[in-house]
Amino acid sequence: MDIQNNESTKWQNRRIGRGKREAGLTHECGVYGAIGNVNWPCNSEIAQFICIGLEALQHRGQESTGVAVSEGHNDFHVHKGMGLVKHVFNTDNIAKLKGNLGIGHTRYSTSSRSEVVNCQPFVVHSSHGALAVAHNGELVNASELRKQVLDRGVGLSTHSDSELITQALCLIPPDGEVNGPDWPARIRHLMQLAPLSYSLCIMLKDRIYAVRDPYGNRPLCLGKILPLDHEIINGYGNDEGFAPEGWVVSSESCAFLSVTRYLREVLPGEIVEMTRTGVKTVDIVPPPVDKSLAFCIFEYVYFARPNSMFEGQEVYTVRVHCGMQLAMEHPVEADMVGSVPESGNAAAFGYSRQSNIPLGELLTKNSYVGRTFIQPNNRLRQLNVALKFCAIQTNVRGKRVILIDDSIVRGNTVGPIIKLLRKAGAKEVHIRVASPPLKYPCYMGINIPTRDELIMNKLSSTKEFAQKVDADSIEYLSVGGLVKAVRKEIKPPTKTVGHCTACLTGEYPGGLPEELSW
Repeated sequence: MDIQNNESTKWQNRRIGRGKREAGLTHECGVYGAIGNVNWPCNSEIAQFICIGLEALQHRGQESTGVAVSEGHNDFHVHKGMGLVKHVFNTDNIAKLKGNLGIGHTRYSTSSRSEVVNCQPFVVHSSHGALAVAHNGELVNASELRKQVLDRGVGLSTHSDSELITQALCLIPPDGEVNGPDWPARIRHLMQLAPLSYSLCIMLKDRIYAVRDPYGNRPLCLGKILPLDHEIINGYGNDEGFAPEGWVVSSESCAFLSVTRYLREVLPGEIVEMTRTGVKTVDIVPPPVDKSLAFCIFEYVYFARPNSMFEGQEVYTVRVHCGMQLAMEHPVEADMVGSVPESGNAAAFGYSRQSNIPLGELLTKNSYVGRTFIQPNNRLRQLNVALKFCAIQTNVRGKRVILIDDSIVRGNTVGPIIKLLRKAGAKEVHIRVASPPLKYPCYMGINIPTRDELIMNKLSSTKEFAQKVDADSIEYLSVGGLVKAVRKEIKPPTKTVGHCTACLTGEYPGGLPEELSW
């Protein structure tokens, strides 16, 4: 079956404008929430806390951002807008975000356009009070869920999955409710209707629910806020005798900075309730029968920051193992190993360690260049690359070099980079990629370009690719090698693991969207 050519029209329409960035893949977003269990001295401190956390998650979304906070009433204070966190928030508007709990969001768009109306968190006012939702992911069966919500007489103002989730949570669950809304039951009902794909921060006037989809496809973790006078020993906090001053939830643990301490991941299917009195699990929704866990493997390869923790291991360590595995699968004689900075740094270290070929800096990156976009011709594309990178001639001239990258998506920049190295005097240029080639679309919150744009769907072999870009060789890590590297150091208490490789293999954890009947 040709998966790409049989994509349904509804999925194509939902992805208008996808893949416009030269940078390659983009993640949909990052979520962050915090609740204080004491009355903090400044009534906008939680909002500031959230903004700092969102800046640490800025790599997960740079189109828009927003924060919603609660003072314990049914009217939330909300501010959101287009752009980076530091551009949207300032001293004046943060001062208006008063409250003891709040959630925040930073976004890339996939299922709806990059417009102000789609900024999160989404806030709705129900008969039981205000509800705010921040969402990372994409609902695989959004069309079916949208129809159910609309059939209940609920109006939707956007095409965003996140607004759909927010409105669906206002629906009464099948078993009904006694003495007001049963929010855990409503969340469970949503998760049964839509098992893929999301991590959610759901805020009511006095509590936050942290929710991860039953497949565990999107990441989410918990932390605690320590008092300012807690003791730091060798870079780690000594938490003994210090009661937490609050709780935090984040897409990645890299956002737990200084006075916050990582506790654990939210389990697949887990609903965690965060209140001023503490954190507790209120329910765990298993994946559908005969389905396995499916954590996105590209979180390790590409999306997450290297100091984030997933499944009990640091992302940096996994990337080093990917480089080592790559060296075992595709060795080559060379004088120096280097990386495309900074994405390939850890894998290059691993390749060098495994191969015993010296590690050196082949390219340096211009830190003042922001995102680059698709250029209409090769001349402009080469200028863009030359602006972003320059070769270190001392390490390149007369050398056989191996250049490591974490992934190659369109293949638009690898040719100009090789030209930079050739111009600097490289004798041979071998490209090694620390992940398998992308060949299939993602329906779960990752912005992957179309089939025609994916370089390894255009070419018959890596040999043809190498000839096209004037490399002496190009080789990718195998799918099996990637899975081996990712699982190498996963230890108990992580007893059950499973990883989504759909964009590499076409094997989707819940089946193709048009085949789903949830």
